[in-house]
Amino acid sequence: MSGHNKWSTIKHKKGKLDAKRGKLFTKIIRELTTAAREGGGDASSNARLRTAITAAKAANMPGDTLQKAIQRGTGELPGVSYEEVYYEGYGPGGVAVMLQVLTDNRNRTTAEIRHLFSKHGGNLGESGCVGFLFKKQGYLIVPKSAGTEEQVMEAALEVGAEDFFADDPELYEIYTAPEQLHQIKTALEARGYPIEQAKVEMVATTQVRLEDRRAEQMVRLMEVFEDHDDVQNVWANFDIDTSVLEAE
Repeated sequence: MSGHNKWSTIKHKKGKLDAKRGKLFTKIIRELTTAAREGGGDASSNARLRTAITAAKAANMPGDTLQKAIQRGTGELPGVSYEEVYYEGYGPGGVAVMLQVLTDNRNRTTAEIRHLFSKHGGNLGESGCVGFLFKKQGYLIVPKSAGTEEQVMEAALEVGAEDFFADDPELYEIYTAPEQLHQIKTALEARGYPIEQAKVEMVATTQVRLEDRRAEQMVRLMEVFEDHDDVQNVWANFDIDTSVLEAE
C-alpha cells in the first residue's frame, strides 16, 4: 500500500486517542466558517460544508459550537475571515509535500511554513512545483468489524466507488470521485456500513521510498505540520514502513 494510505490510516487511529481536542476543534471550526462563507450555510447545496459537518460530528463537536461556526461564515455572527492558501514543497529525499492552510495572516504563516520545511530537511517550493503529482479524490474509512472484505468491497463498488483497499488490519479504505463522496457515504450507511471518516484527499500518483533517518525526518515533518494551527491538511508522496509510522 502507498505511503499516502499508511499515513492516513495511522493519523486516523491516533486521532481517536488525541488529547488535543481543542486544537482539532479549532481546525474544524475554521473549515466550517470558510466553507459557509464560500458556499453558503445550506449543507444540502454546499459539499464542502457537508464534509466539514461530518468531521465535526465525528469529533463530537457540540451542536451549538458547530452552528456558531457556520453563522460566522454566513455573516450572521461576527468572526475572523480566513484566507485559504495551498503551499507546495519538498521533504527529505525529494518527497513532494502539499499543505492546505486557512490563515488570518498570510505573511506570518508563509514564514512559519518555510521555517518548518527548512528545520526538518525540506524546502518550500513555488506554487505548482509538485501539485501535478497529486489527484483529488474522496476518501472513506470503514472498520473491518462492519463485514467481510468481499461484502464491503462489493457494496462499495455497487454504489460507485472507484477503488478499495483492505491492507490495513483494522480498516477498509474506499476511494471515490470527489463529487460523489457524500452520495457514496450515504449509500453505504443506508446499507448498514458505518463510516468512520469521509473527506476529500489529495492522493499521490507516484511514491518516493524512504528509509532510516530520512524516513524518521519525514514523519517528524508531517507531524509538525499537522500540529500547526493554520494547517488544515498535509499530503505527501512518501512510502515508509508502517513500523516507522507507528513508532512516532
